[in-house]
Amino acid sequence: MSDAAGPRGSATRGRVARRALGIDLGTRRIGVAVSATGGLAFPRPTVARSGDEARDRGRLVELAREAGATTVVVGLPLSLDGTEGPAARRARAEAQALAEVLAADGIDVETFDERLTTVSAMAALASGGTRGPAARRRVDSAAATVLLQAWLDRQ
Repeated sequence: MSDAAGPRGSATRGRVARRALGIDLGTRRIGVAVSATGGLAFPRPTVARSGDEARDRGRLVELAREAGATTVVVGLPLSLDGTEGPAARRARAEAQALAEVLAADGIDVETFDERLTTVSAMAALASGGTRGPAARRRVDSAAATVLLQAWLDRQ
C-alpha cells in the first residue's frame, strides 16, 4: 500500500494510472468516484454503510473490479495541521484491509490527503444550485470525485 498523503507524494509520481477508484470513507456513506482514463474523475453512487465492515469492504472490492481499476485511492482525513487523528487512523486501517484483499487482483491501494474535499464538494454543489438535503445526499460522492481528481492531477 502506498501513501501519497505526505508533502512529497512521490510514491506515485512518474506512473500514469489508467483506471482508478476514489473512496471517501464516511461514517454513514462511502463516497465513490471513478476515472476510466486517468484524466477525469466522475462520481458514482454512494455505498450505504451496512454496519458490517467486511460486507462494506466486499462491496468496495466489487466496485474496484467492476471498474477495472489498477489503483484504489482512499481519502486520508488528516487534521488541518497535517497530523493524524482517529479518523485518519481508521482510514489507514481500512485502506490496509482493502490492500490485502485487492493485492490478489494486482490492484494497488493508496491513501491520499483529503483535507477540505468535503468543503470543496459542498461549495461545488451549492454553486450548481444543489443545497440542503439534496446536497447532503450527494456530498460523499462529490468529495470522492474531488479527492480522485486531486490525486489524478498530482500524477
